Amino acid sequence: MIAVVIPCYKVSGSILDVIASIGPEIGSIYVVDDACPESSGKLVEEKCADPRARVLFHSSNQGVGGAVITGYRAAVEDGADIIVKLDGDGQMDTSLIPYFIEPIQAGEADYTKGNRFYEIESVTKMPMARMLGNAGLSFLTKLSSGYWGLFDPTNGYTAISAKIIPYLPLDKLARGYFFESDILFRLNTLRAVVMDLPADAIYGAEVSNLKIARELPRFALKNLANFGKRILYNYFIRGFNYASLELILGVGLTAFGVIFGLMHWWRGVQMESLASAGTVMLAGLTVMIGIQMLLGFLQYDISNQPTLALQRKIRPRALDHQRSHRQRSPI
Repeated sequence: MIAVVIPCYKVSGSILDVIASIGPEIGSIYVVDDACPESSGKLVEEKCADPRARVLFHSSNQGVGGAVITGYRAAVEDGADIIVKLDGDGQMDTSLIPYFIEPIQAGEADYTKGNRFYEIESVTKMPMARMLGNAGLSFLTKLSSGYWGLFDPTNGYTAISAKIIPYLPLDKLARGYFFESDILFRLNTLRAVVMDLPADAIYGAEVSNLKIARELPRFALKNLANFGKRILYNYFIRGFNYASLELILGVGLTAFGVIFGLMHWWRGVQMESLASAGTVMLAGLTVMIGIQMLLGFLQYDISNQPTLALQRKIRPRALDHQRSHRQRSPI
């Protein structure tokens, strides 16, 4: 069964049209009213005649991530095989749903996501603030998630294999707009295959609730934290190889060269004398070798992409077992 999850917050003007546009390939539709001030959930209950639609209510606002997680859990419990996530504002073309689920059905991917930057014509339609903000967020998410080939991390048009969800620490995933970036980080720690798919957005008169200028600093800090956890987990806890050594030596040599050089430069300033050629060479050489090693590590990290879909090699795991197991997870 294919299910669709639609988080709802201030989408009363579009949610009914979104549901009506969803094709017959979908077996269940989970509308999650995230304490919507416009009562989008009640509107669906009263006006929507589609028997596939089921409304789930939050007593308090949990953010888009919290709404998606609620929908994921309900869909898994009801036996869904693939879960598509759509926004309720009408910006996502529902005719693309078969396109998003096909790589998962074929066992080629565990998670697919939209990318609005594939075609130049589509990019020119995007508001400048969104375009610049997404470019910055995309680089930060590449760094934190390890999926260097992906772009447009805030794109909420996604599909996921339900087999993967019990392996995700749902209780630890970000509840707000950082959800899409955070789940990529978690998927990488599982070595899941994620695929970018071209998907144009439909921009109308709606106003995005995501404020790029406000969220960018928060995203930067959270992405840097995830980067540190990913490196620790992938290169030191779960595995240790030559890239791990390159990272250790690269950081150590670069730090030594910079500190050593600055100390002798400052001493020279105080004593009004120039550092010796040997001192300059030692500082410069260690910095150059350290940077070279860091670049080698980065090259390995970029090439170290999952290629075999996780859904093809994992055993089934119940969601309740996943909850108790993940509560003990260190990251």
